[in-house]
Formats: sequence, structure tokens, C-alpha cells
Amino acid sequence: MRLGWLQIVEGDKLREEAMEIRMRDVPVEAKRGAILDRNGNELAASISVDSAYAFPPQIENKREYADKIAGALGMDKEDVYNKLTQDVGFVWLKRRIDYESAKKLKDLKLSGVELVEESRRFYRQETLAAHLLGFAGDDNQGLIGVESVYDKELKGIPGRIVIEKDAVGRNIPEALHKYIPPVPGNNLVLTIDQNIQFFVERELDKIVEAHHPKLAVIVVMDPKTGEILAMGNRPTFNPGDWRQYPQSVWDHNPSIWYNYEPGSTFKIITAASALEEGAVRPSDTFFDPGYIKVADRSIQCWYDGGHGSQTFEEVVQNSCNPGFVTVGLRLGKDKFYKYINAFGFGQKTGINLPGEESGIQIPQKEATELNIATMSIGQSIAVTPIQLVSAASAVANGGVMLKPLLVKAITSPDGKVSKEFKPEVVRQVISKNTAQTLMGLLTGVVQKGSGKNAFVEGYGAAGKTGTAQVVGPGGYVDGKYVASFMGFAPADDPQIAVLVMVAEPTGPVYYGSMVAAPVFKAVALDTLRYLKVPERPQVEKPVSPFLFEEPRVKVKVPNVVNYPAENALSVLKIAGLAVQTRGQGNMVSNQVPKGGVEVLSGSTVVLELSESSASGEVTVPDFKGLTMKEAGGLLEKLELNLNPAGTGIAVNQLVAPGSKVAKGTTITVEFQENLEQGPP
Repeated sequence: MRLGWLQIVEGDKLREEAMEIRMRDVPVEAKRGAILDRNGNELAASISVDSAYAFPPQIENKREYADKIAGALGMDKEDVYNKLTQDVGFVWLKRRIDYESAKKLKDLKLSGVELVEESRRFYRQETLAAHLLGFAGDDNQGLIGVESVYDKELKGIPGRIVIEKDAVGRNIPEALHKYIPPVPGNNLVLTIDQNIQFFVERELDKIVEAHHPKLAVIVVMDPKTGEILAMGNRPTFNPGDWRQYPQSVWDHNPSIWYNYEPGSTFKIITAASALEEGAVRPSDTFFDPGYIKVADRSIQCWYDGGHGSQTFEEVVQNSCNPGFVTVGLRLGKDKFYKYINAFGFGQKTGINLPGEESGIQIPQKEATELNIATMSIGQSIAVTPIQLVSAASAVANGGVMLKPLLVKAITSPDGKVSKEFKPEVVRQVISKNTAQTLMGLLTGVVQKGSGKNAFVEGYGAAGKTGTAQVVGPGGYVDGKYVASFMGFAPADDPQIAVLVMVAEPTGPVYYGSMVAAPVFKAVALDTLRYLKVPERPQVEKPVSPFLFEEPRVKVKVPNVVNYPAENALSVLKIAGLAVQTRGQGNMVSNQVPKGGVEVLSGSTVVLELSESSASGEVTVPDFKGLTMKEAGGLLEKLELNLNPAGTGIAVNQLVAPGSKVAKGTTITVEFQENLEQGPP
């Protein structure tokens, strides 16, 4: 009766349970789909490699096996032994091993140790468009970039190998072996063009070599479709070897993540808004005395003494701050915010990349007249590069704003299109007439104004330069700027929109007209020739290049006596002063003029150098005007310790300048927030 019960009543159930015990499942991942540029060039692909796995219950002499496996795969013997002694039926030994290692392991013919085909992600151009592409992890999953956003489409459906073993994991004669093949992933066709991306990457490398910036971004867009033709950043990384780079480099895409005050490039938006609302006409006249007073603040013009009488057309060409402030105040808060929002600022563009930021703006109900004035010249508002290029492209597209497009199509493994992505209109922001008028004004910027260095031979260009200060705790940071150029080419029928943004370039040149405009010119010229856009032989060339002359203003000479020479040079440079040295050594023993004397910016300070004392004593320098970081760095070089009190800028110190103290002494420095700092 018991036998009958087991065979007839519970037979099916017991057979299934026995089958589950005897069967071993080995997962087989699907081959990840390729990522292609718009012309079908492979940017990322998956290549077949072997992975090694084992069935621990089948292996009796685990120590001997561990030694042999470790030798073949180049692994640590103890690591392998720990894997083989786990109380599991299946364990990975090593994933994605090279051909030679796989051959060595196969030749060992170890029972219970086998190989299975997997795939490894391969990025054909290494660092090309790294942030845009992203990378995939060990388990075939996309982690950042389009690899992450389109992971479901790219990864395919995993397969498996089913192997029948006995109760202790030994092979069974004529056992069941079943292979369920994986389904390969779909391919992704991007809007970017590999060749245009090469032009961008080349220019980014030149920027890094010449200016050593904190960040650099170049985005190329087709203003008529919203398609991203290229997107590059510095610093960058190799997606195929991403673990070798700091997380801070690969974790964020600066093109969509970096918030910055755009400075004068935002004047494109101010002009578009005012022209559309009739708050200004190109022929309207303005007078610039060199500044404009709003509330309790004087907003300076970059040109010392001002531009005098000028039309709005000349205001745009000269990038005149007082002129744009006047226009912004005419427009008014409600109408200005209407266009700021319509152009997409303060909100994400919706580009299909992870980690996009939405920019920063003052809530409309909290904005003051001074805020409107500073926003008119690109301060008191933060944007992302993708926001700015999308918004500005609407001007080149007859006033129609498009959503930035990064993917053209998804195709099956055999190349058939399964889904196609078309340009997507966001809204009509300004009228076609207004857009044409503004394009004429921006063409004048390149022909006659601050954008001359962006002129593209044979095509012309339209655009706007920008040089903005970097915001930090307590106000704007001295000596730190964002140089940019937002432009279009050809001037009469824009085929490309290009944004060049260089954050915190080092060295004496940091203006958008000098740092970013020439980069726009190089990218635009090569791109237009590559796209076979016909040249315009009748285009008039600017008479001379644009040279920015630093306005000379009165500055107080910092007291750098007893500074290490390197720190003294840095402090004087940030103050806008030239330096000449006399003598030899690593310490400043004297300076002419003395600290505290008022001179014009650009004046030369003569430093007398001498060797530091070998007595073990240090002469304490004057820390006034330094940030906490600068003071701490200076004290560290002098082998002294900092005891900070407060935050902001150094205003006092408890050990007087010129005092001699022993190395290792702690110096208390009092800091205070700089409430006077504001827009330049």
C-alpha cells in the first residue's frame, strides 16, 4: 500500500523534486547589443570570452584543485580554495578570462570545473564620448550613461545550461544536458557623429593642455532637429577600464550636471525676451558711463569708462552690462520670468541620460529689482550646459525649441529598426521675426564685437561670449571664472549650434573671447567641412581679432613678506598684479611696493628672495585677505599649524606678522564672511 501511494498518488510530485535535486543550472548571459553612431560606426560592442565555474560537491581533493586552478587562472590559491569549500552547488571561479588562461584550464581536464561563454564590453575608441556612453558592470548591467538608460533594450534575455548530476553531484551516464540559448540584446543607434566627436575631443585636449581647467565641456547640436552631434567633457575616463579612475570623474556628466552662472552668454535670452515683448528695438539708443546703479549696488561695465552712446545693436556687440541691465529692468520681473521658464531654465531638458540637473534660479516671488538686473547679465541664475545649448538653439531655429535628442533608433541584432525616435518640439518660445532679428545681432557680435575670435572662415558665425565669476561660500571667488562661447554656423542658415564652456581656467587668460571663442571656431570649421556644407565666399571677415584689455582699477598690494615664493606669486597674481623677483631663495624677505599701498591693477611688485632660516624658527607672515584654505596651505608650508576662528576671509591673527616662532607652533587666525563681495 505504501509503495502504491508513493508511485501513484505522490509519484509526479516526487519525480519533480528528484529532478530539481539532480539538475544543475548554469546561467548563460546574453550578448549585449552594440552602441553605434549615426553612421553605423561601432562605439561599444560585446566580444565573446570564457568564464570559469565549478560544482563544489563534485570535487573531492579541493586543495589540489585549488592549486591547479589558481596556476591556470592567475588567482590566489586561498581565494580559489575558499570558493571550492563553500556549501553551494555552483560557484563562479573567475569571470571573463583571457584566451590563454581559458586554454590552460581546459587542458587540465578537471572534473567539476567547466567553462561557459560570456561577453565582455569593449569600447572601440576608448575615452571617446565616455560620459555619454557610460559603461556596463560584470553582470551585463548598464551602470551609467546610455548603457544604463537603455539597459533593458541592450542586455537581451539570458540563457542557461541544465546539467543532470547524481545526489552528490557526480556525472550520470546518459544524463540530461539541455542548452537554452540566450537572446542577444538590441542595438542602439545614437545621434552623435564619431568624426564630429573626434573634433570635440581634440579641442578639449588642447584646452586642458593650455588652461588646465577644473572642467571643460563642448556640446554640438543640430538646431533644426535637436540632435546631439557630439558631447565631450574633461576630465574624462576609459569606460572599458573605469575602475582605474576616481568616482568623481565618471559619476557625473558635466554637460548635463554642472550648474554655473552663464554670464554674458545668457544675454541671448535677455535680448530674445525683450525683443519679443517690444521692450527694446535694435535702433534704440543707450548711454553707458561705465556703470549702472540698481538699488544700493553699482554694476560695472567691463570696459573701463564705459561705451558712451550706443544703439542696442552695439550694446549686444559690446556685451555692455549697463545696457542689458536697462533692458532687463524695462522688461520687468513677470515677463522676464515668463521667458526664462519658456526657454526651459529651472527645469530638466529631458535628455535621455541619468543625473541631469535642473539649474538654480531665485523663486519669482522672492526676486528683487537687483536680482532682475543681475540675471539680465547672466548672474544670480545657474544653468547647465545642455539647458543653455537647447535654449539658444531655439533662436537659430526660428524661435522653436526642441527637446535634445540623443538616440535615433533601436535596432534588432539583424539590423532591423524596431523603434525610431523623431525630433520633438517643446514649444514656440519667440516668433520667427524676433529670432531672425536676434540672429542678425548675434552675427554682429562675431563680425564687429567681442566674438570676433569665433569667426569661421568661409561660413561666418553668430554667437555670444561669456566670462562669469564662480560662486562660492560668501560670494564670488576671486580669480575663478567660467569662460564660454555659445554660437551658431553658418551665420545665415545655422546647421550647428556649439557651446564651449571652460570652468576655472588657470593662467592670465580667462575670458570667453580668448579661451572659448577660438575653440568654437576650430570645432565649427572642421564640422561644417566634414558635413560638406557649401562655403559662403561673400562672407565678410572681421577687420581685426578681438583683444580684451583688462580694465585697470585700484587695488591694495597684499603683504607677502615672509611668504614662500610660490605662495607669494599666486596671491599677487590673483590680485591682478605682475611680479618681478630679485635674488635667489624660496622665501620673500622684502617687497616693493609695501603691502597695503594702492596701485593700479597690472602694476609690477618687486620681490626680494632669500633662503629660509635653518635655525628652526619661522617668521610669521600677514594672513589678512586669505581664505581659510589659503591660510592653511601657507602655514603647512611654513611647518606651522592653523587654529581657525570663524569662516570667510582672514581679518586678524593673534601672532603679529614679523614675529619669530618655533616650527610646529599653532597660529590662531580670525576669519569673517566677506559681505561686500558681489557681482563685478
